Amino acid sequence: MPAVYARTLYTGKPNEVLHDIYVVFEDKIINITKERPKCDILAEGIVTPAFIDAHCHIGMARSGEPSAEEETNEKMDSVNTLADAINAIYFDDRAFKESVEYGVLYSCVLPGSGNIIGGRGVVIRNFADNVEEAFIKHAGFKVALGFNPRRQLEWKGTRPSTRMGVMAILRRTLIKAKKEYALVQKGKKSIEEVDPNIEQLFPVIEGKEVLRVHVHKNDDILNLLKLKREFNLKIVIDHACDVNSEKVFQRIKEEGVPLVYGPVDAFPYKTELKNETWHNIRKLVRVKPLFGLMTDHPVVLQRNLFLQLRFFRRFGMSKSECISIITSANARILGINDTLGTIERGKLASIIVWNGDPFSLDSYPIMVIAEGKVVYKA
Repeated sequence: MPAVYARTLYTGKPNEVLHDIYVVFEDKIINITKERPKCDILAEGIVTPAFIDAHCHIGMARSGEPSAEEETNEKMDSVNTLADAINAIYFDDRAFKESVEYGVLYSCVLPGSGNIIGGRGVVIRNFADNVEEAFIKHAGFKVALGFNPRRQLEWKGTRPSTRMGVMAILRRTLIKAKKEYALVQKGKKSIEEVDPNIEQLFPVIEGKEVLRVHVHKNDDILNLLKLKREFNLKIVIDHACDVNSEKVFQRIKEEGVPLVYGPVDAFPYKTELKNETWHNIRKLVRVKPLFGLMTDHPVVLQRNLFLQLRFFRRFGMSKSECISIITSANARILGINDTLGTIERGKLASIIVWNGDPFSLDSYPIMVIAEGKVVYKA
């Protein structure tokens, strides 16, 4: 039963910082104490929870491989509910190793945004050897609004050319799923008679499974919130980088919709990002809906997840609040906060030990512990 000594411990909870304390663990955290335990002290320094990337494509778009070999988008149709990101992840992507070295131990990997419904996302362990060991849970269906799904006219299947076409296909799919679900519930149709592509959406209609929606612009977000109310959907907004209005962030907060913001350090390469700027983060911080942060790897390399926090720090968030964005907030949004996201008794022992203040450019992880095992040592 080893321990680490924290000169400063950021627990992952906003505004909770402890000093001169020991974290004792096996696979889970056993104790957090001021008294030196009678066990091996593996390392000492500044301690944070392991980081969680709430939206990326690691293992699908792989380091050192030609872009033609990446598997982020399935081009066979605009609605692919049976596609599953876990089936396109390779763990020989060397980006996993670099992520682990920088303390990013968990990822939500999603299909790309070229389709209206791209398939199921998955939460994985970055430190695993293969997809079987990596799998934690599914993370809802990837949906995309705006420019991305309407520009793929050369791909197979029914493809929209306008934003209203994107919404029309999505609404048609949801209406069909709702009607089929009602027929099955009433006993007028057996589950065997339902198109499997539609059957997959029954948990969405029931409000049990989330739609993870790629969306950037103010008006597309407001249309999405209207759709949410119409179908009583459970949704998470992913990106929102073009939002330059506090009113829209306020609407997101009022609707109780979580937001996975970012990526912050990406080049705004398309028209729907013409209002994208790091200054928008000031508005997000003022309103403070429930939000986490992504890299959208490889758009921003996952190893640089923490570096994006500098803007949130600049706009007034405390160090502990900033760290909570990529720990407890991301864990809560992904539905894994019962086991991850904070350093407290009973949680998995996934911990980073730093040589100094993580917010200093000369600091780096000297030890990374994943569910009780040392997976990196500087």
